[in-house]
Amino acid sequence: MIYSQFTVRTMNRGAGNRSPNKGFTMTLLDTAAPSTTPETEQHRLVAAARDLGPLLLSNAAQAETDRRVPQANIDALRDAGLFDITKPARFGGSQEGFRTFLEVVLELGRCCGSTAWVATLSNVTSYTLGFFPEAVQQEVLGADPHIATCGVVTPTATSVRAEGGYTVTGRWGFASASSHASWANVGIPITTESGEALGPGMALIPMSDLTIEDTWYVAGMSGSGSNTLVADEVFVPDSHVLSVIDAMQGITPTEFQDERLYQSALVPVLALVLVGPVLGMAEGAYDTVMATLKKNKPISYSFYERSIDAPSTQLAMAEARSLIDQAELLAFRSADEVDAAAAEGRQMSVLERARCRMDAAHAAKRCREAVELLLNVGGAGSFAQVNPLQRIWRDLETGSRHAFISLNINEEIYGRALLGIEEQVSPFI
Repeated sequence: MIYSQFTVRTMNRGAGNRSPNKGFTMTLLDTAAPSTTPETEQHRLVAAARDLGPLLLSNAAQAETDRRVPQANIDALRDAGLFDITKPARFGGSQEGFRTFLEVVLELGRCCGSTAWVATLSNVTSYTLGFFPEAVQQEVLGADPHIATCGVVTPTATSVRAEGGYTVTGRWGFASASSHASWANVGIPITTESGEALGPGMALIPMSDLTIEDTWYVAGMSGSGSNTLVADEVFVPDSHVLSVIDAMQGITPTEFQDERLYQSALVPVLALVLVGPVLGMAEGAYDTVMATLKKNKPISYSFYERSIDAPSTQLAMAEARSLIDQAELLAFRSADEVDAAAAEGRQMSVLERARCRMDAAHAAKRCREAVELLLNVGGAGSFAQVNPLQRIWRDLETGSRHAFISLNINEEIYGRALLGIEEQVSPFI
């Protein structure tokens, strides 16, 4: 570390005497000094995401117009290793925890919510690859370990037991990243030969066996390309099917049980990662308004020639900043808890998992509240089509209402867990 010294001159506060005394010397850490700490993979990934900011900003409007993330963004994410955050290190992945995941996606979301959402869904699906047997991982990642993946957990399909696997027919809506993915992990019911449903499952299917139906016409998050996946009597071998109930309990068939990342609590992860883009969009809205204020924007129909001189602006900016900070504190607290439990090889309790869902939901709510304040500061001009703030607002309002981070349901789940009520309102805890 490098330290600097300087002398502070004090004044004699006696009546009529303002002569300086000798003063005293303070030693402070020089925060501008270059660090000698080696760059970690976490630092590299976050820096890579930050470096993509100008590209993502320049393409954000195009993503919305095209209703999919531009290929230039996808290529840049791939080249920077940002589709590999959670992939096993055995295949060249970063195999990083969920604090790193959130930090990376936050930086992407600051500049393009849709790109951040696609990166999120691809990486969380790639995280589930770590549950599968090595032979399946090799089939998916062996030829090209840097592929994008996609997935939808909801079991909106039928599955008929067949020799060595299942015949699957179904439709999965809101399949973000599907336009760029090579494989999909989709929800199916696990059934017996007689057709009895045993519980929800996940089926890993190559995109070549699926079709994409163009259904994603929305007011926000248009660029995520979250269209509908369709399977028509697709055979899925047993090795490519997992029980969601088992996975929620940390029971998976991977031969690498020492890879603790893949013992992370499944449902808290599925909820928590969705907050990453939302945090980023809130930061992007804050950046946008702050940049406008620094241009000495006036308040129309008032005597304020500079909006920043108005107490109303000062208070709104303070509250918005605090709300975003609160959201990040909640999200990163849960990420740290998920990472710590996985590192310890410990399954999180129902109460801990319910609190993670609650943290994610409240983080999303605080981001919405912050952006509402920022829109008020920006005024009616915030909604001009040339102003990125209106797109950020629409994207955030849409993305923050994903079912996994629904505030009402998550409050019920957490309240029941707090009160020791075993009967829950969702199987996904």
